[in-house]
Amino acid sequence: MTDNRDAHHPGGAPGPAGGPGRADGAGRADPAERAGVAGGAGPGLARRLGVGDAAVIGLGSMVGAGVFAVWGPAARAAGGLLLVSLVIAGLVAYCNAAASAQLAAVYPVSGGTYAYGRERLGEWWGYTAGCAFVLGKTASCAAMALTFATYVVPGHEWVRRLVALAAVLVLAAVNYRGVTRTAALTRVLVACTLVVLAVVVVLLLTAEHTTSWTADTSPYGVLQAAGLLFFAFAGYARIATMGEEVRDPARTIPRAILIALFVAMSIYLVVGVSLLLALGPDRIGAASAPLATALQAVDAAWAQPVVRVGAALASLGALLALITGIGRTTLAMARTKDLPTWLAAVHPRFQVPHHAEIALAAVVGVLVLTTDLRGVIGFSSFGVLLYYAIANASAYTQPAEQRRWPRVLNILGLLGCVVLAVTLPLTSAVTCAVLLAIALFARWIRLRSGRA
Repeated sequence: MTDNRDAHHPGGAPGPAGGPGRADGAGRADPAERAGVAGGAGPGLARRLGVGDAAVIGLGSMVGAGVFAVWGPAARAAGGLLLVSLVIAGLVAYCNAAASAQLAAVYPVSGGTYAYGRERLGEWWGYTAGCAFVLGKTASCAAMALTFATYVVPGHEWVRRLVALAAVLVLAAVNYRGVTRTAALTRVLVACTLVVLAVVVVLLLTAEHTTSWTADTSPYGVLQAAGLLFFAFAGYARIATMGEEVRDPARTIPRAILIALFVAMSIYLVVGVSLLLALGPDRIGAASAPLATALQAVDAAWAQPVVRVGAALASLGALLALITGIGRTTLAMARTKDLPTWLAAVHPRFQVPHHAEIALAAVVGVLVLTTDLRGVIGFSSFGVLLYYAIANASAYTQPAEQRRWPRVLNILGLLGCVVLAVTLPLTSAVTCAVLLAIALFARWIRLRSGRA
């Protein structure tokens, strides 16, 4: 049989065991082709990233602004059981990562769970996942930009908004020039962030501690905090959405996802323990900048500028990776006409979805100028938890020859996502759910008018 890699699979996306772009024994296209997201006219994305590059992009998304900002609302909900919430969030994230890695190894195409849901569950499920991801992560982009500006220019509100807008435009331009530049800049930002966190953790752990507390909370509070903390773990989605840009995706994507997740989990555990020893849950919950407050509490206020710089760099790293991931999911949805086909364009020289990234930069730019996004963590977590619930359901349907982990992990991941989503703050959850319902209704109208 003729190898149709170039005709059917831009970027030369390999299939699973049967080789690139090859039909199976029954004459059917391989799973990646049937996913329907890699086809289409025009150039494809370039496979330039190895395990290290992909892991760094995922880590840059997880060890971002969340490590400097998410502790406050989580501590207010969980109290002295903050670390229990962190472990729950980490376990749900592990189940989700296993599902994403297993699916990405078989469907190495752009789009992540949007592609997996379409193939394993049907077009509507894939569309729901894609919309949940784009909604949650677009809001997260604006939050990261505003967080960066808050640490860099803590003065007038409109000055902060303009600085946030400038950050969006600059990083969108970096992405426009190609994914290898994205990976290179992310490496620098992640390295700087890790150095800053190391300095803070050493100062907190080596200081004398007199803080004590009680585990005065409720199971609901622990679960709500876990849902909020999940916001910090969701960056490995960016690795799966870049399935057309990694070399040997069946090997690279699962390894990169798990490496990035375990490194991020370790970092968050160390930082969480350090904060609890220095402040206790009540003071963490009352602090707008917990790491800076903790340094002051242990008489190391001289290091607060280091935290400010670290938070700014972490926000930039997370924003850079978010733009990359959303652009690829938008590309995949446009290829199947779930979004305007104009967004499916791939730049002939830089081989990136440049129309999608331009549109994203415009939307995020409007958001940073018009909203404060105080509930953005809950909003983003709700959307991303729905996204991963569909990923777990998709992975559950995979046959034995495609499985790398037992189905029980998919069941636990699905249940975990649903439980954490329904315990999030009501306003954030309802807002995201309403916007998602509008997107689903819009697709129903489009399909109905097309059949008329």
